[in-house]
Amino acid sequence: MTSNSLPVSASLHVYDNILQTIGKTPLVRLNRVGRGLPCPLYAKVEFFNPGGSVKDRIALTMIAEAEKSGRLKPGGTVVESTSGNTGVGLAIVCAIKGYKSVFVMPDKMSQEKIQLLRAYGARVVITPTAVAPEDPRSYYSVANRIVAETPNAILANQYHNPENPRSHYATTGPEIWEQTQGKVTDLVVGMGTGGTITGVGRYLKEQNPDVRIVGVDSTGSILLETWQHGGVPDDVEATSYKVEGIGEDFLPSTLDLSVIDEVIRVTDKESFLWTRRLVREESVFCGGSSGSAVAAAVRYAQNLPSDRLVVVILPDSGSRYLSKIFDDKWMRENGYLEAAWGEVSLGDVLAEKSFQGLISVALDDCMTDVIALLKEHDISQVPVLRADGALAGLVTEVDLLKHIVEAGHTHSSDETVASIVQPAPPTFPVYTPLEDVLPTFVEEPVALVTEGERPIGILTKIDVLDFIAREI
Repeated sequence: MTSNSLPVSASLHVYDNILQTIGKTPLVRLNRVGRGLPCPLYAKVEFFNPGGSVKDRIALTMIAEAEKSGRLKPGGTVVESTSGNTGVGLAIVCAIKGYKSVFVMPDKMSQEKIQLLRAYGARVVITPTAVAPEDPRSYYSVANRIVAETPNAILANQYHNPENPRSHYATTGPEIWEQTQGKVTDLVVGMGTGGTITGVGRYLKEQNPDVRIVGVDSTGSILLETWQHGGVPDDVEATSYKVEGIGEDFLPSTLDLSVIDEVIRVTDKESFLWTRRLVREESVFCGGSSGSAVAAAVRYAQNLPSDRLVVVILPDSGSRYLSKIFDDKWMRENGYLEAAWGEVSLGDVLAEKSFQGLISVALDDCMTDVIALLKEHDISQVPVLRADGALAGLVTEVDLLKHIVEAGHTHSSDETVASIVQPAPPTFPVYTPLEDVLPTFVEEPVALVTEGERPIGILTKIDVLDFIAREI
């Protein structure tokens, strides 16, 4: 330390490096989503860790143990199969300590997690989600192969590394006990690798054997049935699910089932809707597994007496799920959010058309050219514009046909569409909510969309129906 360096001080929050800020995360009461519960509900908010998740804790201890044991040597490579958060924690530690890092992730993980890992200088390998753990394409198998092929490389191995639960026994558990002044009676936490629920559960039960430990599993995972039977039943198979970071298709050795008193299963839809509620009602910007945990915690706490104190662990930040949970379009496409047409504009509908521009003709265009244009683009009507770009009206294939077969009329090749232009269809600005325009399509075949008085697109009944069919 140089003469003008500051001394490390926990009370003043002065540290030598970012690793010393891991842990000591706050406990926050959930007042609104817990409204109506008979007992208080508190959240351990783990996105206050520097890597934005609870997994920073295990990353630090796993690498420290690998160094101490001599398995990880200077210049080495750390490899891990991860849903993203453990990778971020490991990437932070590797960046500080000078190790290379490689992370293998299933393809259901959010793009934000992948980009974040690469920002720390890590290499990311993507593997298919819907394969068995023993499949050579699974992210467990690929991680093992990379270790075998890379000199001076180790597998962090969060699913079977005892440092995973040990880190929570040493840090997360004592923090919760101290923060609640020993009053915690129930802990609700998601089960993935099992490290968090095992480590924290062991510590709290040592302080008070009556503390109940409640695990949260995802629909599609096998952990609930595994807990019920004390092992993986032969007739149980995992199915796919969207929530990240909880649930498994095998039993990690880091998960001690004997610590758990109850398991509650939560669907993807519940998880994501509760996640959004946490942000909107509590301003706690967390991820999907946090929504799973809170959904289970609220369900569990409803029947508790008033003298209980429930703590739920929120594993990570919502910043990693902006393109999924917090994207209305993604939520609607996956059936988690009902279509809200008041939030959809005509511009949104136009953007989904295969051809988003406006095909138009002029008043002095020849009918034969307009007929060829309709045929070329497979359309049945076209807006007609004046010389200054203003809308003159509409010409349809029906108008053209009526004119051509009209008795007693002599046609010429240079005949223009000016004589058959019909009044312009209903016209709406691009920002108009689709909900406001839907009644128009009951009476009218098309609507024109404008931007600053200039026509920019045309919507037909089938355009609107196609958009709605894809959104619901």
